[in-house]
Amino acid sequence: MAGLVILVVAAVASLFMAWAIGAGSSGSTPFAPAVGANAIPVMRAGFLVGILGLAGAVFQGANVSEAVGQDLIIGQSLSPTAAVIALTIAAVLVAVGVFAGYPIATAFTVTGAVVGTGLAMGGSPAWAKYQQIATLWVLVPFVGGGIAYATARALRRLDRDRVVIPVLGGVVGLIIANIRFVFLGPAGTSRSLSAAVTPGLPGRAAVSLVVAALVALVLYREIDRDPARGQRRFLLALGSLVAFSAGGSQVGLAVGPLLPLVGGDVPITYVLVGGGIGLLAGSWTGAPRMIKALSQDYSSLGPRRSIAALIPSFAIAQTAVFFGIPVSFNEIIVSAIVGSGYAAAGAGGGVSKRKMVFTVLAWVGSLALALGASYGAYVGVDAVF
Repeated sequence: MAGLVILVVAAVASLFMAWAIGAGSSGSTPFAPAVGANAIPVMRAGFLVGILGLAGAVFQGANVSEAVGQDLIIGQSLSPTAAVIALTIAAVLVAVGVFAGYPIATAFTVTGAVVGTGLAMGGSPAWAKYQQIATLWVLVPFVGGGIAYATARALRRLDRDRVVIPVLGGVVGLIIANIRFVFLGPAGTSRSLSAAVTPGLPGRAAVSLVVAALVALVLYREIDRDPARGQRRFLLALGSLVAFSAGGSQVGLAVGPLLPLVGGDVPITYVLVGGGIGLLAGSWTGAPRMIKALSQDYSSLGPRRSIAALIPSFAIAQTAVFFGIPVSFNEIIVSAIVGSGYAAAGAGGGVSKRKMVFTVLAWVGSLALALGASYGAYVGVDAVF
């Protein structure tokens, strides 16, 4: 009976974590550039990102969920008590960031909390996985910000829209053709659109190129008819893709610690649906505040720079999902926003340096605080009970 009560408490803590992520990271970041460019109202953005995040959680959430639940500690599975402690501490830190207006990096807090409790239980560090995670975390600001900067520079002139935007659309189409979805593969596996059409590598490459060409052609016709409308539609499409990717990546941070508890008794799809509902609730109730913070406080973005920010965000998010690496969407999108902001004419491009300094400090501090607090909390609870 006591074990069942703890399991229920762990599930509640997971839902709270999902809500906090939906209100903060996955709920605010995908459409923040579009809101900053006045392409969509704040409330509508929060509504759409909730629906798309739920879909992404169900269709792409397994990889990261399994990594968070099983790969961060060697030789020790999280107990119900450890899961409750890790999720609660991480959720509280993220919620504080939401209400303070500073986007706490969810991957940092959850990873730190899970590692802290796992070590306190006697597990060994998974150094190989940590190196993989740290590499991506360090590269994100440079790769995402650099690509966003270069893309925004290429889009500064109006006459380039008819060439650059269709090319960018083709790149996005190429990625879409190779994203893995659970509904395209056999039971228990995922498969990309190109692989579903044809299994051979030459055929998959051909399908990918066809999809890329179709997307580029549609965008070219839209831009040729009305450049402003074409930019806006492309921007909203990118925001939708990033919102979907956010659900696939971020749900694992909420439900990953639950997987060792339920084992094979509960299908992972059911766990992902529960986490996705939590993300949706957070997006609908708490995301508008963070959307405002990201869309206005970090940089003054127009449609072109918003497009430049979302393209690398989409690519990096799907890379993280593919390799099962927990990654912070706040880090991804803020880095891209800053990179595209610096491409503007004038010093800094409207980027708030003071805001960025506080954000980076919050990221680093949340990782250290989550690790230390979860370790200490588990040791204290274990000593008492």
